Amino acid sequence: MNSPFTFPADAGPFVWVLLALAFIAVVFAVERTMFLHRGLILSSDFIEGVKNNLKAGRPIEALTACEESPGPIPRVVKAALLRSNQSEASMRAAAIEAALLELPVLERRLGTIATIGKIAPLIGLAAALFSGFHLASALRDGSIYASAQNIFPDILSAFANAGFSLVIAIGCSLSHHFLVGRVRSIVLEMEIAAHSLITFVHHELPAEKNSAKQ
Repeated sequence: MNSPFTFPADAGPFVWVLLALAFIAVVFAVERTMFLHRGLILSSDFIEGVKNNLKAGRPIEALTACEESPGPIPRVVKAALLRSNQSEASMRAAAIEAALLELPVLERRLGTIATIGKIAPLIGLAAALFSGFHLASALRDGSIYASAQNIFPDILSAFANAGFSLVIAIGCSLSHHFLVGRVRSIVLEMEIAAHSLITFVHHELPAEKNSAKQ
């Protein structure tokens, strides 16, 4: 009686490639999740602190708050705040430029995760085809009889590689979708923060100062 099929030892050489890709995908997904979690702060809470400093006439403290806070949102706010003495268009241009510089950092490794999800099923298919080729060649040469004990190792290897590759593809697809959603949330928070600051500096703050003078 043949020994039972064990995964991944009996799944053939392709499974080790799939395991390496799965490990890379897991590491990248976890790292990106932690990075984006640190970068996503509520723009409303952060902007309120900046506004309070500006109302009190403490622009240096507002800039310091931006420098001490982690993530891309404070950096975008800082870029706009540095041009607070210029026109509204100039502040928006600075905020857009800072946001464009942050996007590649936010999207780093997302392409790799998506690529692994696309090529894993192809590797699984290749492994299944090689197992089928090995089985067909053995049957043609007459080196084995068409019995369940002799056929099953190649069949199980093909199924194991194909199934594992689909699991990797599903995991990568879900991870990529989740991480893209987090990136979009951060981009939206950057837009909200920049717009709120610019509106405050050029409209709300002057109005408050004029009311105080009257």
